[in-house]
Amino acid sequence: MPKVKLDRIDRKILNDLQEQGRMTNVELAQRAGISAPPCLRRVRALEEAGVIKGYHADIDASTLGFGVTVFAQVGLSSQSETDLKKFEDLVRSWPLVRECYLVSGEADFIMKIVAEDWDSYQKFLTTHLTTAPNVSHIKSALGIRVAKHKPGVPVDIE
Repeated sequence: MPKVKLDRIDRKILNDLQEQGRMTNVELAQRAGISAPPCLRRVRALEEAGVIKGYHADIDASTLGFGVTVFAQVGLSSQSETDLKKFEDLVRSWPLVRECYLVSGEADFIMKIVAEDWDSYQKFLTTHLTTAPNVSHIKSALGIRVAKHKPGVPVDIE
């Protein structure tokens, strides 16, 4: 996707929405130094251009019973584009997998997986991940604590 040309006001809007997505359009406009109608038009234009992909609540996993986060490095036997796509399609069907990246290096994919506890992860591992077609090896790393969680990207507002 080509880089979108943004002015200072667009970047301010993006930065503020990324930091606090529930603010009203009026508050967003005030923070950007413009009135509400043009602010809303800018937000809609950013959405239509694909710069803003969606709006999400940041949920504390432990409050819903997900006490374990695991980062799994997965290697496949074949890295043909067809096999990569098949694995990606399968991963999309697993709700416990929250993020999955095709990577270069020792593994083919890195996945962020949430589970209620270690036993739940082990069950997912043995019934889904290790039995998936084309999976050759898996290395799991248990997340101990979150040192930083900052969704999105740095937005230069200067």
